[in-house]
Parts: sequence; C-alpha cells; structure tokens
Amino acid sequence: MDFGKLRDFYSGKRVFLTGHTGFKGSWLSVILKMLGAEVYGYSLRPGTDPALFDILGLEDKLYNTYGDIKNFEALEKAYKEANPDIVLHLAAQPIVRDSYKNPKYTFETNVMGTVNILECLRRNPGAISFLNVTTDKVYENNDLQNHAFKEDEKLDGYDPYSNSKSCSELVTHSYKKSFFSEADAPAISTARAGNVIGGGDFANDRIVPDCVRATIRGESIVVRNPYSTRPYQHVLEPLYAYLLIAMEQAGDKKYADYYNIGPRDEDCINTGELADCFVKYWGKDANWKNVAQENAPHEANFLKLDCSKARVAFGWEPVWHVDEAIRETVAWYKAWNEGADMYEFTGQQISEFLGM
Repeated sequence: MDFGKLRDFYSGKRVFLTGHTGFKGSWLSVILKMLGAEVYGYSLRPGTDPALFDILGLEDKLYNTYGDIKNFEALEKAYKEANPDIVLHLAAQPIVRDSYKNPKYTFETNVMGTVNILECLRRNPGAISFLNVTTDKVYENNDLQNHAFKEDEKLDGYDPYSNSKSCSELVTHSYKKSFFSEADAPAISTARAGNVIGGGDFANDRIVPDCVRATIRGESIVVRNPYSTRPYQHVLEPLYAYLLIAMEQAGDKKYADYYNIGPRDEDCINTGELADCFVKYWGKDANWKNVAQENAPHEANFLKLDCSKARVAFGWEPVWHVDEAIRETVAWYKAWNEGADMYEFTGQQISEFLGM
C-alpha cells in the first residue's frame, strides 16, 4: 500500500462527496482530510442517533451542505460551488429491509440520485474522475453455493434496494457511453463492495450495530439467520479501493471500469460466525441467540465476490482478515462506549490500516 502516492494525488484536490454524513461517508471524509484533500460533502443530515458524523464532529471539519440527492437544483448549486476535481457518489438508501417498507423512496434516491449527480458532471465540466459506489447485491443471485460473482455477470438485484443499485449501475453505464466518451471527458467507474463492518455504524437491521446495541443494554444478541454467508470486510478496505480507483483512472482512463471489492475467499463467513467473533472480542458481557424469522423479507443466503479484476488492475489486496476486522470494530465501539476522543481514535485506526 503506497500511502505517499495517495497523499501526493489527493493533497489539494477538491473532492465532492455525496453521502458524507453516512457511515462510509464519515470514514471517507476523515481519510480524505488526512490526505490533505478539500472535502465538499453533500448529504441529508445524519440518519441515526447516535451518528458517526456527529461523534467525529465532522460538520466543522469540511465544506458541508445538507441536501437531498433527489433535489437536483440544490445538488447542482453545491456542485458548482465545489467545482470538484474528483466526485465520489455514496449517497443512497442502503438498507434492504427499509427498501421493502418504502420501495418508491429507495428507487427515487438510488436511481434518480445517480442521474442527478451524473447530470451535474455532464453540465459542469472540470472533474477528472467519477466513482459510483454500488453494492455486491447488484447481481442476479440464485444462491449457488461457492459461486463468486464476476463483474460481467447479469445485473438483476432481487429486492428493491438491490435492484435500485443494479439500475444505478446501468444509469452510470449509459451516461458513460452517451456523454463521456471523448478523450477529455472524466474517467468513470463503479465499485461493487461487499458487506462492510467497522466502528460507528448505528444503522438498523445490520448485524454489528445490533450486536453493539444489545450488548450495551445487557441483552442477548438476536441473530435472524446465522447461516447467511456474506463477504464481510472492514469499512477501510473498500474506502481505500475507492480512492485507488479514482486516482488511477484519473491518470489513465484504461482503468475506468466496473470493479468488485470484497474480502479474500476464506474471509466470507456466515452471520453466526461473525456473532461468535464479536462475542470473543467484546468479552463476557456479550452473547447471542438464534431467532429465525418466519415470512421474513427475501435476502440471498449465499453471496461471494470474485475480486481478481481489481487485484490484477491495481495490485490491490485486502489488508485485514475478517478476524482482525471484527477485532478493530469491537475496539472502536468499546472506546466510544468508554468516552474516548473518537476523532483521534478513528484517525489512529486509519493510520494503522494505511501504514502511515
């Protein structure tokens, strides 16, 4: 991992980051600040209480605009003011179960939000690199055991969230071919990341936040389906990959493509194994129980990514194995629960990960 190369590229760059108040967006904002970038965030106010964005005090540490990605006029106004070099699109409705409750909102946010940010890119020349962050759930998934999805496989997510992200991919492909094919056009890629864990995620219906909430309350952790296999990875893994893709394609458009970003094969574990590891690192106060739900919304039981394309293109490799990822995640939540300076603690984890 060449931290110096990243710093040399991002230092002084104007980065427009949608979804900066979310879990991944907050971590990414801190990394970009550490790299010396000028960060212009556009997002709704934090959607959880507590929220990582607030815990880290990020409102006063970057150029911050609260706005809805569906509101094109507000988005373009913020985009013009930023006049960015790099555009990283993370804004989304990211929860599968919430997409069943409100599919219209999910499609409007994840599909038309992508249209809106690409319209800003099209109507306001100047950016050299654009990355749309989607999900590993964009693929048509028939629960084939041990099948690892490759980037050229069919996009057809099942649930409204997954399908809206499939559509976001297709929107990006269309804009890329229709409006950004000239030599001086910005380089455009999408990144399909696996399930992320890490300190500061407080969303509903996610296994690690559920583990933390239950344990702090002195309750048993409820695991709905301990046999669902997912490509769990620490949040810093895909964020580093996003920065790498955006940097490399800015220098050579041959890298502008579609990439899976996930853990090693041996780090694809099921939810029960993740809960076991959480309990191991949290200690005696944590325990979990299997509470399978009848008539629960459909989610794939098996999901794995083939990430060889990113490895060949960039020499990218995951840094932390899943056991290390869970250990660092638990350490973050314990520090937060004990009242530590979490901006400093988060920076220390980033420094450790990047080898700074």
